[in-house]
Amino acid sequence: MAGILFTRPEYDDTTYYLSHWIKDTIDIARAKNMKVFDLHQERSNDKEVESILKKQSISLLVFNGHGSEDTITGHKNQPIITMENVQHLKDKITYAIACSSAKILGPKSVAIGASSYIGYDDDFIFFYTPTIITHPLNDKTAELFLKPSTEIVNSLIKNNTVGESLRRSKAMFKEHITKLLHSEVSRENTTMIRYLWWDMKHQVALGKMDTTIG
Repeated sequence: MAGILFTRPEYDDTTYYLSHWIKDTIDIARAKNMKVFDLHQERSNDKEVESILKKQSISLLVFNGHGSEDTITGHKNQPIITMENVQHLKDKITYAIACSSAKILGPKSVAIGASSYIGYDDDFIFFYTPTIITHPLNDKTAELFLKPSTEIVNSLIKNNTVGESLRRSKAMFKEHITKLLHSEVSRENTTMIRYLWWDMKHQVALGKMDTTIG
């Protein structure tokens, strides 16, 4: 049985949205009888992650939060994975919905034995509607960015390969870009198209493309 660990810090607008948008994916994994560890809010920290990785067999790590070229953070921007403890990713598939971590941390994880590392090699940018921030799943603007992003995990849960999951996510980004191109021309739409393209371009997978979580 595949074990999946999610981190869901929830202390600012960005992490609040990411946390809520991944909840449906967590429900899908549980419905498939996968062993799910959901580290929500304060539990999104390095000690909790390390404890679970020591005691459980985890195939997929899904980090939601902020990041940098060499760090993934959790609750209140505290580091969870850094160059000092990157060995935690060995033999696992990792997906980091966090800025820039696929630039240095991702390649390092693959070099020390991670199966695959999926993430962004530059900033991950999404727009949202401030007037409905308390209902992030109803935010059609945020959906344009976050639905393609979470599609990677949904695809992996269906036992698709890393390569296929990346392809499906990028295809969804393209669908949303096309939708905006055929809608009413506005400055906002033009800007969103630019950043949807940006996210798609900087979404990368490193390591083995044919591996699955099963």
